[in-house]
Amino acid sequence: MSMSLLDGHQHFVDSLRQAGKSPATVLAYGKDVEQLVEFLTKQSKLEAQLVSSTDIDEFKELLKKQRYTSKSISRKINSIKAFFRYLVAEGVVFENPAEVIIHPKFDASPPRILSKIEYRALRDACRGDARMSAIVEVLLQTGMRISELAALQLADLDLDRNIMYIQPQNARGARKVPINAAAKNALQEYLQIRPRAREKTVFLTKTCRPFLVRNIRTAIDRYFRLAGIKDAKVNDLRHTFIVEQLKAGTPLVYVSQLVGHKRITTTEKYLKLIEAPDMNPSVQIEEL
Repeated sequence: MSMSLLDGHQHFVDSLRQAGKSPATVLAYGKDVEQLVEFLTKQSKLEAQLVSSTDIDEFKELLKKQRYTSKSISRKINSIKAFFRYLVAEGVVFENPAEVIIHPKFDASPPRILSKIEYRALRDACRGDARMSAIVEVLLQTGMRISELAALQLADLDLDRNIMYIQPQNARGARKVPINAAAKNALQEYLQIRPRAREKTVFLTKTCRPFLVRNIRTAIDRYFRLAGIKDAKVNDLRHTFIVEQLKAGTPLVYVSQLVGHKRITTTEKYLKLIEAPDMNPSVQIEEL
């Protein structure tokens, strides 16, 4: 079946959306493949069937000359491999020309784990802001994703039974997580001053609109700076939760379920951080 690269690219992006991939994933894969298509178009390669592994290798070399990092190039190769796998599955091409492309070597940075001093400092910095205190505490004590926190509804909170329900999102299943005293107290304090509104999202702006992911991220980054915590990101609260749970002896399978990992091997990678000699195995996330 003949298909232009432009049409193939559009169908591929549509398939990602239909598969329930997150908007960020769809955007990243779409942009990576779009960049390849633009390169191939300049080489007069307009049909998917005309693309060879040599063409993709030349694109890879161009990325190196343009000073893309090895990590970025590797991500683009993953996107391109997925694109041609899709075309093979659809019968557009018979072989995946990207299958033989080798990823550049790079050292993946280990997850950043906050120390006891750091997460205490972050709490102190947020203490005068009930909304941000609740957001930080919930992320730190449940390990939930920032997108899950932004989507949290009032009906998802069962503070009487100390449970929080996380609804299905981007092909991820629903799950429930326990709320400890620190998270519960922070939530209760925030709910007392939360704007009265028809909007049922838990975390709202002053204008009673849902507090969006990008704005939550910006706000937490601001408090990281106020707390004097360098090189930290929102996801590091999730990383810290996972490591502290494993340190405390929580079963690996249960931790994996709590944080919504699809594969237990993802959770297993954090075990290496526990064995690191510069980490104190007695540290736990203390409740307020």
